Amino acid sequence: MVIRMVYYLIVCRSLTYAQRTQAALERAGITAHLLRSPKVIDSEGCSHSVKVSERNLAPALVTLARVGLSPKRVFIMASDGSYKEVLL
Repeated sequence: MVIRMVYYLIVCRSLTYAQRTQAALERAGITAHLLRSPKVIDSEGCSHSVKVSERNLAPALVTLARVGLSPKRVFIMASDGSYKEVLL
């Protein structure tokens, strides 16, 4: 039996914004990984995302709202590797 973790990608409008997002989450004790957004979720091809686990999504969004860093978009990464946008 294979157990797959569910992750969310918080899409940011720039690399700097993504770095600030990651830093704010890490300061709050939330593990966050910075990565280039997959082409399938970002048609502009130049954005970056911060990946958080499913259990950390709600605290991450609360933390980001508190520090004034609202995400551009949020996607869930499905177990088959596809992405679906999450409406907030």
